[in-house]
Amino acid sequence: MPERKARARDPLSAKAFTLRCGKSFVGGTKMNFHGKDIKIFSANSNRPVAKSIADSLGLRLSNSDVRTFSDGEISVSINETVRGSDVFIVQSTCAPVNDNLMEMLIMIDAMKRASAARITAVMPYFGYARQDRKAKAHDPISAKLCADLITAAGADRLLTMDLHAAQIQGFFNIPVDHLLGVPLLAPYFVDKFGTSPDDIVVVSPDFGSVTRARNFSRRLDAPIAIVDKRRQRANVCEVMNIIGDVKDKNVILVDDMIDTAGTLCNAAKAVQEIGGAKEVYACATHGVLSGPAIERIEASPIKEVVLLDTIPLTEEKKIDKIVTLPVAPTFAEAIERIYEDKPLGTMFND
Repeated sequence: MPERKARARDPLSAKAFTLRCGKSFVGGTKMNFHGKDIKIFSANSNRPVAKSIADSLGLRLSNSDVRTFSDGEISVSINETVRGSDVFIVQSTCAPVNDNLMEMLIMIDAMKRASAARITAVMPYFGYARQDRKAKAHDPISAKLCADLITAAGADRLLTMDLHAAQIQGFFNIPVDHLLGVPLLAPYFVDKFGTSPDDIVVVSPDFGSVTRARNFSRRLDAPIAIVDKRRQRANVCEVMNIIGDVKDKNVILVDDMIDTAGTLCNAAKAVQEIGGAKEVYACATHGVLSGPAIERIEASPIKEVVLLDTIPLTEEKKIDKIVTLPVAPTFAEAIERIYEDKPLGTMFND
């Protein structure tokens, strides 16, 4: 009997691999991957996004169970072999932040002990990112602690989107791939208003988001303005000033995240009541939406809030004013580039 020739393992299907962001990568031919298996795992924080990422790559979501014992301890079971595999673990560390962080750490440890070739922590939303410095004496730098924990658990790489402070990348002693939300949010408003619209102004709700607003405005070819707020003395209300012209314009407020929505809604009121804006829209990468956020957005003059689905919205947060856009195609493309050792820098070329 003639000996059969061994066939190299092809981890992806041979069908066309087309990501849903307008780019075709293989045109119906077999992916030219370099031998290692690729596996996408998910813990519990954002399984729909993990499944969409796997679907975009033509893969199934790998089999694992992440449960909580009655005493609160987390149990992770990996139900398939990962020896020699290139493993990507999808987990946003959103609320409940500490549970989701521990799920990620324990799953990384499980993969390491199961002899995965490389482990990439895919964190669409990186919790504790706002605790990136000592605001006063004796403060912790919790973002650095989280970086150390992820590295110590055994992660070889981090893939995330819109860190609150880009310098957090330097907290890690492993490679960090930092994706941006603006290239996903801006096309939504280009479709709505067109390019170079005369009646659009992109507004930063505070000085911390000026760079982001400038990058956003470049994609619409629109001017920018800034909401400046300052407290002149203790126990006196903040004074709001608008730097730039928003009178009779449609305003797009741009930020990296919306937490309690206080800054955003106050900025929306300011551009209308002080600046004379016509309509107010808002967008952000991460919709944390904690505390009174939904009530504030509902009561605000904001007509529409556009978010990415880095954090899943619970049913009570799915209101008519909120639109969510998918991040899975972008993360899928980034994972494919990481797997094939290709650069990510060209992903967001205009």
